[in-house]
Amino acid sequence: MIGFIQQLQRRTPLGWLQLSRHKGRFLVALSGIAFADLLMFMQLGFQTALYDSNTRIHRSFQGDIVLISPQARNLANMSTFTRRRLYQSMDIPGVKSAQGVYVNFVDWKNPQTRKKNTVLVIGFNPENSALDLPPVNSQLDKIKLPDTVLFDRAARGEYQEAIAQVDAGKPVKTEIERRTVNISGLFEIGASFIADSTLITSDQNFLRLFSRRPASNLSLGLIQLQPGYDPQEIATRLKSHLGNDVKVLTKEEFIAFEKDYWQTNTAIGFIFSLGVSMGFMVGVIIVYQVLSTDVNAHMKEYATFKAMGYRNVYLLGVVFEEAIIMAILGFIPGFAVSFGLYSLTRNATNLPLYMTLARAIQVQILTIIMCMISGAVASRKVQSADPADMF
Repeated sequence: MIGFIQQLQRRTPLGWLQLSRHKGRFLVALSGIAFADLLMFMQLGFQTALYDSNTRIHRSFQGDIVLISPQARNLANMSTFTRRRLYQSMDIPGVKSAQGVYVNFVDWKNPQTRKKNTVLVIGFNPENSALDLPPVNSQLDKIKLPDTVLFDRAARGEYQEAIAQVDAGKPVKTEIERRTVNISGLFEIGASFIADSTLITSDQNFLRLFSRRPASNLSLGLIQLQPGYDPQEIATRLKSHLGNDVKVLTKEEFIAFEKDYWQTNTAIGFIFSLGVSMGFMVGVIIVYQVLSTDVNAHMKEYATFKAMGYRNVYLLGVVFEEAIIMAILGFIPGFAVSFGLYSLTRNATNLPLYMTLARAIQVQILTIIMCMISGAVASRKVQSADPADMF
């Protein structure tokens, strides 16, 4: 083993020497790999931001089990079910409480610009908060007042002046459904792909804003369990106890329900996945062109090595050495530029776009695979090198 390591240490780094000899071509190759990594980083980042931003509210709901309508497709298309199912759920041992939540998307007038923006409105009984958000729960008394809402300070759009007024203790007025509402408090959750911001209010205020909505028609039912009870087991009992007009999900299943909608039922999830594949293919083509050109330029040298007794395995190792060097060095600028673009995009859109260690490792592995595939294809010319043909 020690002898093998010493042999590796004595081995001339032909791959590095061949790449560094033509610096211009080497830099072009690294730029191409960095661009491919940039494409993969951005597409993976946008895909994750899509899922995370559209499930932030789901993760904030206080409930071990969630009831929704069987016709519900996602949070933007919830449909409704009767409140009677909440009362029936209390019959199951282990159920501690059951609370109804109203959800609707609506255009409102931006209090600062007076332009219309899409917002998510959530209404619930303020006597028992439906959200695990301390800034909301500390201001529940405010939304008990008529036509009063809490506003998301991390909303996407021009709201700086309005937020500053609310922070200063001055209520801000605007309109929803031709009704004047007061913004009397702030919280933070962030924008999503389907809504610029979120408003939270009481169930009574919600029904005032959407007067055609019957009070008995709920969007969500949040069921909290007593300590020690398994949500999956109670969910199974609820499914057999309640009617077919309600769907029973654990909180984890509810989050997966929303994520699955964006993954399988919309074009945007497919587009992001396709973007990652395209970035990968671009990298394969660029690296292959560089390695193929390099192999052609040194074909006589490879033939000379064969004539000296070196086997194909050694020569293939040189090509794969070049591929790995390009994969590692090309990843560095791709990572650096992507990190900056993540920050820029996050500040511009308020989407949860963050660089993670797992994603960096994922793209690095994809880059190595990408370069190794290119190396495998380009190395076919090395195997065909015949000293008799070269000299």
